[in-house]
Amino acid sequence: MPLYAWKGTNRYGDEVQGERMAASQDELLRTLQKEQITVSSVAHKRRGITIPFLKREKVKLKELAIYSRQLSVLIDAELPLIQSLNILTEQTRNKYFKGVIAQIREDVEAGSSLNQAKRKHPKAFDDLYCNLIASGEQSGSLDIMLRRLSEFIEKIVRLRSKVRQAMIYPAAIVSFAILVAIFLLWKVIPIFASIFQELGAALPFLTVIVMKLSNFTQNYIVFIFAGMIASVFLFRYFRNTPRGRLATDRAFLRIPLIGKILEKVAVSRITRTLSTLLSGGVSMLESLRITSSTAGNVILEGWVMESRRLVAEGKSLTDGLREAGSFPFMMTQMVSVGEATGTLDEMLSKLADFYDEEVDASVASMLSILEPVMLIFVGGIVGSLVVSMYLPIFSLLQQF
Repeated sequence: MPLYAWKGTNRYGDEVQGERMAASQDELLRTLQKEQITVSSVAHKRRGITIPFLKREKVKLKELAIYSRQLSVLIDAELPLIQSLNILTEQTRNKYFKGVIAQIREDVEAGSSLNQAKRKHPKAFDDLYCNLIASGEQSGSLDIMLRRLSEFIEKIVRLRSKVRQAMIYPAAIVSFAILVAIFLLWKVIPIFASIFQELGAALPFLTVIVMKLSNFTQNYIVFIFAGMIASVFLFRYFRNTPRGRLATDRAFLRIPLIGKILEKVAVSRITRTLSTLLSGGVSMLESLRITSSTAGNVILEGWVMESRRLVAEGKSLTDGLREAGSFPFMMTQMVSVGEATGTLDEMLSKLADFYDEEVDASVASMLSILEPVMLIFVGGIVGSLVVSMYLPIFSLLQQF
């Protein structure tokens, strides 16, 4: 269908504009008239050239949180759903997400429920989102469910930023140290090596080793950088395989300091997701199925699915969690209290908040420990290279 750019005014007299696909200009005008928009101008718009592998078909969690909160506010203000979706279509900057919302609006206008329309776009709306929307539509509390979803997504975004903070700092320092070492071996050490050869200085063992590394770096610098880049892609490919994902996730959990943080993050995601689904009226088995895919670690995902199997056999969630895997003792105790008092969703929410705070404290503690360790590591690498070049100078000075 052709793409049209239009301008006009809404029923409040505000100027509005946008882009929309339609079979014809007349159809577009009829659609906008139904939405109480007075059109002042319509024109064909040429579509830009898109390269498939560069085309962005993704919705960021932050964009999804903003969309959910805005739709909640519009529905709470008693605006019709179709008009609310139209407003959000015009406000969204992400072209892919704009097209998704426009398609949802058309499906709702054609008679589909909001939940059914969203299920057609799994890249933007996962099972958790669609199940809660369905629950909100059935109970007549769609605005409340959307607000819960926005709060849930915002907390997940904050949790992810903490994980990035914990992972990026050491990775950046180690990468910087390796690059500096390669540069010194490639460009600086050869200058000293030529001077030592001219002077005929006796070379200590450390200097000989460094010079051999320098010769290797000079001869194979292209292959070194190609190998570094290839290793990144190979790791990503390996991690995307079932066996690779299992091996890397197990290895991540065993890394000192970082492993404990990743486990707490996974437990926080599990408890918060389960709390949100149960409070939204989703069944226990369905909630556990959806929750397993949000853990972010296949080891813990397996534990959740095993606990789901045990619950399906008639056991309580507490017993299922205890027998399925090595979940923290505090988690099973809080779940037990929640089941006994009938406040399982509240207990899980409090547990998620507790683990969020634990992640904050663990990240701060880890960074305070890693700072001196990283400085010693970088200093050790650069210092060793520098000292290895000065040792022959000291031996030459002793000869005079």
